[in-house]
Amino acid sequence: MALKTYNPTTPGQRQLVMVDRSALYKGKPVKILTEGKQSSGGRNNLGRMTVRFRGGGHKKAYRIVDFKRTKIDMPATVERLEYDPNRTAFIALVKYEDGTRSYILAPQRLAVGDTVVAGNYVDVKPGNVMPLGNMPIGTIIHNVELKIGKAGRNRWLGRKPHNRGVSMNPVDHPHGGGEGRTSGGRHPVTPWGKPTKGKKTRSNKSTNRFILLSRHKRKK
Repeated sequence: MALKTYNPTTPGQRQLVMVDRSALYKGKPVKILTEGKQSSGGRNNLGRMTVRFRGGGHKKAYRIVDFKRTKIDMPATVERLEYDPNRTAFIALVKYEDGTRSYILAPQRLAVGDTVVAGNYVDVKPGNVMPLGNMPIGTIIHNVELKIGKAGRNRWLGRKPHNRGVSMNPVDHPHGGGEGRTSGGRHPVTPWGKPTKGKKTRSNKSTNRFILLSRHKRKK
């Protein structure tokens, strides 16, 4: 897909680089291949906030993507390419020979009318799937790239502004307070006073005997 740049008519478009979506399908997704999706807002199953600065965002319908590709050696034809708000990659609607349809991730250079197939030994071409051990060395596999153009785009994704501890008051964060701009005055900690950079917090001694070689020991 080609990259699309914009004239700097607004601050949000000044450095915005997006993937060209002109070739994507303009209608709605296949209803049987979608399901509702609720935002957690950073809360767990008890309703308690476990991740801060999450909430809001645009309403999304989840597209059921076939990651397993279990129809072995059955060719499928790409009917259309679609936008997926749940990921940075596009998705493709494919129709198998038996008449069933499903969504797959659309790699680069996959076009409408192409034939894709999954199997143990298939041709190395965009959209085909085979076990990693059967792929020739140097094969290009799927990859994604993320580019966010403005703060408002983060809010669409449900990401709230992340406030620094040093900009808060002492009642809100251990780094808060002080006259003028300060750097915290202590080693970095969480809002609840726990060290946040490098301090060892492991206290489970019962499983130490299962660790043959620690990956944290400094290599000499």
